[in-house]
Amino acid sequence: MTADDSVDLAELYRTHHLQMVRLARLLVDDLASAEDVVQEAFLGMHRNRAALRDSGAAVGYLRRAVVNQSRSMLRRRRTVRAHLKVAEPEIAPPADSEVLLAEEHQQVLRAVDQLPPRQREVLVLRYWSDMSEAEIAAALGISKGTVKSQASRAMTALAQIMAEGGASDESAPR
Repeated sequence: MTADDSVDLAELYRTHHLQMVRLARLLVDDLASAEDVVQEAFLGMHRNRAALRDSGAAVGYLRRAVVNQSRSMLRRRRTVRAHLKVAEPEIAPPADSEVLLAEEHQQVLRAVDQLPPRQREVLVLRYWSDMSEAEIAAALGISKGTVKSQASRAMTALAQIMAEGGASDESAPR
């Protein structure tokens, strides 16, 4: 790859940063963590941009990095919580969080939060990021068949959670 073929990270940041933060926000449980995940993904891309053979693949690389960073963050949190016996203090959501989304959107998001991680990832990538099954499979490193089965199971579980009114504010933390 020549210097002319290099990825324009500044342009990539301007055009895709907000979209990647939204994606990460749906995968992790707060905006600050989502911003950290996206920042790490961009830093990783900066460190490895010489190895990126196709500048057209930069968005896919970035999306996969965001998904992987989100998974890593959730794994680290789960490990820390398993080893700490001290109760975590309850942190109130930001005052403007209720204004940002309509109540019905918040109910759906709370229901999505109750899904297993892989099902949540598939739904977020499919319906929020509007990715195809093949793109989701590539981003998550799984087969298209697994994407289909996880999406089907997730939709069934989501419908059940919503029907039972299980999308309450007391949903279990990830």
